[in-house]
Amino acid sequence: MQASHGFELEELTEHLPPDFEVLRREAAADGQRFLERLYAEWQNGVQRFDRAHEILLAIRVNGELAGIGGMTADPDKPSAMRMRRFYIRPAYRRHGLGRALAMAILGRALPSGTIVTVNTDNADAAAFWQAVGFKFGPKSDFTRCRLWLEMDERKA
Repeated sequence: MQASHGFELEELTEHLPPDFEVLRREAAADGQRFLERLYAEWQNGVQRFDRAHEILLAIRVNGELAGIGGMTADPDKPSAMRMRRFYIRPAYRRHGLGRALAMAILGRALPSGTIVTVNTDNADAAAFWQAVGFKFGPKSDFTRCRLWLEMDERKA
């Protein structure tokens, strides 16, 4: 684990965190189902964030699991990467943890000019990704947003 500014980042390679169930429950209560999908795909081996440039990170505050997020190859555009399964628990939002987690994921060494995408159907999430530096894609609307970031344009 790497400690920095009151939080720790943990790269997940072999197991989901033992306290992952806390995230699953809170995400479900939030109406978000994508952590259920992360759990199912991890259990059956479909997605382990273990291909080139892929990563899955957990963020902790005082040892408590505050969030999770990852990046995989984009299934819709093989030359791009996609931010996925990104969730910060409600009690930890608006404290800079989401930005810290996103920047740690984006800080991976990627070839210059790599496009990174994120999909959302949530206005708050779209605003978050825009604040990180993503731009709306050409086919975005208010119910489904596809945002992108070219790694050369990334804000530090």
